Amino acid sequence: MTPRPTTSGPPGPRRSRTAGAGLLRDRPSRTAGVGLLAAATLLAGMAAQANAVPPRGAADSGTSAPGAAASDGRSSGHPGRPGVARELSESTRLSDRRSLVVGDRAYAMGDETGLYPATGWHTRGEMGGIWSQPIKLLDGMWFGVDGAWLGEQVAATKYTSGYGYQRIDYANGVQRTDFVPDGVRATVVGLTFKSQENKTVRLDLDAHSELMPAYPWGGTTPNAGQANLPDSGSYADGVLRFRDRGTSPIPNAEPHDYTAVVGSRLRPTGHALGANHRGPQDPAVICPADGTPPPRCDDSAFGKGTGGRLSYRVDLKAGKSTTLWFAVAGSDDSSAAASREFRRAISDPERLLKAKVRTRAGLAGQSVVDLPGDRLLQQSVEWSKQNLADSVQESRDLEIRDVNEGKAYPAPAGTADRARWFGAGFPDYPWLFATDGEYTAYAAVAAGQFDTAKQHLKSLQEISDILNHRSGKVAHEVMPTGDVYFGSNQSAGNTDETVKFPSVVALLWRWTGDDRFRDQLYDFSVRNLRYVYRELDKDNDGWLEGLANVERSGMGAEKLDSTVYLGRGLRDLADLAASKRDRATQQWATAKAEDLEKRFEAQWWVPQAFGYADSIDDPADPANDNKPIFQRHWTGVTPMEAMLTRPGKPDSPLASPEHAKIALDQREKACYTGEFGLFHTGTGPTADPAGNPGPSCDSVVSAVKSERAIFSLNTSIMAVAEGNFGRLGKDQQQVYTTGNARIQLDREVWETPGAMPEIAPSPDSPANIDRPFTDRSMSLQAWGTYGVLWPVVHQQLGVDPDLGRHRLAVVPQLPGGQQKVAGSNIRVGRGSVDVSARLAGKELRTDVKTRGVYADVTVGAVLPAGAKVAAVSLDGRRTAYELVTTSRGAEVRVAARGSSSSVSITLR
Repeated sequence: MTPRPTTSGPPGPRRSRTAGAGLLRDRPSRTAGVGLLAAATLLAGMAAQANAVPPRGAADSGTSAPGAAASDGRSSGHPGRPGVARELSESTRLSDRRSLVVGDRAYAMGDETGLYPATGWHTRGEMGGIWSQPIKLLDGMWFGVDGAWLGEQVAATKYTSGYGYQRIDYANGVQRTDFVPDGVRATVVGLTFKSQENKTVRLDLDAHSELMPAYPWGGTTPNAGQANLPDSGSYADGVLRFRDRGTSPIPNAEPHDYTAVVGSRLRPTGHALGANHRGPQDPAVICPADGTPPPRCDDSAFGKGTGGRLSYRVDLKAGKSTTLWFAVAGSDDSSAAASREFRRAISDPERLLKAKVRTRAGLAGQSVVDLPGDRLLQQSVEWSKQNLADSVQESRDLEIRDVNEGKAYPAPAGTADRARWFGAGFPDYPWLFATDGEYTAYAAVAAGQFDTAKQHLKSLQEISDILNHRSGKVAHEVMPTGDVYFGSNQSAGNTDETVKFPSVVALLWRWTGDDRFRDQLYDFSVRNLRYVYRELDKDNDGWLEGLANVERSGMGAEKLDSTVYLGRGLRDLADLAASKRDRATQQWATAKAEDLEKRFEAQWWVPQAFGYADSIDDPADPANDNKPIFQRHWTGVTPMEAMLTRPGKPDSPLASPEHAKIALDQREKACYTGEFGLFHTGTGPTADPAGNPGPSCDSVVSAVKSERAIFSLNTSIMAVAEGNFGRLGKDQQQVYTTGNARIQLDREVWETPGAMPEIAPSPDSPANIDRPFTDRSMSLQAWGTYGVLWPVVHQQLGVDPDLGRHRLAVVPQLPGGQQKVAGSNIRVGRGSVDVSARLAGKELRTDVKTRGVYADVTVGAVLPAGAKVAAVSLDGRRTAYELVTTSRGAEVRVAARGSSSSVSITLR
């Protein structure tokens, strides 16, 4: 992933078609009554349903968080589901907070007043606004009522984030609802008016275009300013039409035809065209291309857009609600294609909104959990499922080229017809990453969102093979245009991404039992690991060279996380090979894995650091023959986080139990853990001139300074690692699950309600809302959901499918201090499982029900520490059982019969 600067930093051939005519013919010039009341009723019904039952928030039972959205009227709950809010609202500092609505073919980001500050840093100031991959459409769209602009002269009083939509309330009673229909390249906005008297108001819509591709960026060669052509604007048939067509004056550019269409079902009473038309953001403050920006900008130095206005007369009836719909649609193919998308969006917005809400409700109905002892985490599970859905993106006709970290722009190596993926983060990383997708896949299977995870991997495979000529290397960072910033055969690439790929294929195969999917990606998985041994082990010591998740000065050529994920990848490839009866690959991968595991602890454990080395083999010191280098990075947790599948043995991490306990105990200390989770780089003795700003927990002198930034991924890694060793206590896993839940749900912390951000407010990373819009981390980052969904569904509820072999185990573990955890409709394959685990006195009970699951089912529980078994019964009758020692603890396992089983364990 390209790094976010600490201060502000830094297409293919398209067929041309003529624009379609008659978009809004025969529409009245004044407000039509037909459909408007229905639309207002729909929006009011959504709000009423969401507010039907007051929520029991985090503060009323179990784990509480200061300021967590609960019973203050700012959130609204699911009827019958305590602790869950499907709307979250904020009313303070709205102009400092980013808003976001996402569909798979478009998304929009502004602030929470309905304005559009220049946002983002990849191309400074241009990463917000309205996009449809692979192009940006508009800088924004603004609304004025009787000459007063909403969000400026008319203050926004409340912002609400819902499942698939957002709503802004204004002081004059107007409500704005934004959503992005899936499958449509458009963003739709509804304005709802309420009046106590009959009257007519004037409504103005301003739109400012910025038709430009997602790549090049501001600091690349060529850059965004060189590639971006001036936009033109026109008006016809009741809509504004913006176009950018021609051939950019950069090497290997091809003709393009970008179009955005803006309008409504209503016939405007007037229009205007001009260079500005940014509503109250005129005259625009322009962000410079580099250097220190103003605190808030309206456009960028790379911008070459233009503007337009549509004016309407709106008749309001006393005591009635009236909703008007508007849309911006676009295409990178042709003007006619943009017109088609506009008609799809504006012809029946009410139906599209209902479909959006229905789809999101369906996702909410999967992996439904009941956590009486931790309502905050329960609510985080719900919103994490929505965060995943909000991350899905799709692009077509990607032209694959290696841009060599922004230094070149060669002819494309080939074309991918379609790619679909979990966007890493908004607004600066909404594209296809290997690292992010691989971590996010664990959250996705726990949420039952299998399809996007599969499509993400298939897209990576296709693009990587085009880019790297089937070498087996996985591309790191792929733009929606097809431009690959990093990860070609010629670049250092990220070794860990290539070795993780077989593990994620195995993960999805086990959760879905989809042999066809396994078969599609099996050859690539084999080539992944063959490649790394062929190209990335030049000294033949079995430890891979190359870049990994952390790159800092003084690191050795061989990284810990690449080693850990290689060990897991080898075991998973061997498992896939066994299922394919590929004996040669199975034997090769198993032999490599056994050799790595046998030598791992002696090579990587650093006793005086109470942890594992971050890297070995300093290339600047020829005498350093695999000497461990310890720098306190978060990757030191990966030996406890990655689980290895070994034939005939329970899955377990690479780290030994003895060293894992020492390392996890150490990472829980203030040297490594802050209020919201795990630091990127812990504090302690250092040779860096900046010195050590925090406590010391070991005596090793590191070459680098600490970085007390808490990434949601780092915290996720720690949460999962704790769970792998059964450490679910309040001072263990719960510290980290609560940390990620709070930055998503605590109104004293969040930026965008319900969105898991990239970085938490941290000692070395101030809160986003206190930073310029052009110098922020991501407001929504998918990988943070790994630290919520996987710990709950897989570790606490114990759902562990191996459907490729027709097996399913459900062995829950109750978190420390809690008496019950439960989940329902947890997808496994084409079926689902319900599970409830509870402790009452001396009875530990697990109830499991399966639907449509054709597998041998094992049911049980992890015993509380120190507990012994007096008796075990299955469905009320004494039964035989296994007592298995795993990294989680002592597990009781019983072979279930039928689709419904109840296992009761009497403790002594």
